[in-house]
Amino acid sequence: MLGITLLCTFEENKKIIMNKGVVKFFNETKGFGFIKDESTGQEYFVHVSGLVDEIRENDEVTYELQEGRKGLNAVNVKRA
Repeated sequence: MLGITLLCTFEENKKIIMNKGVVKFFNETKGFGFIKDESTGQEYFVHVSGLVDEIRENDEVTYELQEGRKGLNAVNVKRA
């Protein structure tokens, strides 16, 4: 008989923090822009691949942060 052990990792009570901000700049042709966080004032890069909804300058949005090649990027961006 072979004994097989499966190891699983569960993250209980994991909360995803949705940040809020305003689209400072977004170039639809090039597919990128920046979101300014409403609480810190920090700006984050956003690429069209990280959008859930279409966005335009001055839209209020919610988003998550994800480490990118050059720092934190806004992903799962939705209009608020």
